[in-house]
Amino acid sequence: MLLRLNKRAQSTLEYALLIAAIVGGLVAMQIYVKRGFQGRLRSASDDIGEQFDADHTASSYTTTRSSTSTESTVAGISTSTIDAAAPEVVTRTGSETVSAW
Repeated sequence: MLLRLNKRAQSTLEYALLIAAIVGGLVAMQIYVKRGFQGRLRSASDDIGEQFDADHTASSYTTTRSSTSTESTVAGISTSTIDAAAPEVVTRTGSETVSAW
């Protein structure tokens, strides 16, 4: 009977040591897993491109709009119509630069 009780205690102790070793390994690996996720996130954000920062971005754009319209006044009432055959044209020129971080 005593031999059987010792085997059960030995078995429980072995399981406890095995679980402690696994938990210890997971705790030790936590740093490396965290760094791996951070590296993957950084790589993904670098693939997106440079991020906008108002302090480091300078832009200079000129926007030109042109359209054809007709205005007429009849009996003191003014009407304005835009020519549908000649649509509005919008042109944007300029540049944007991002200074070093």
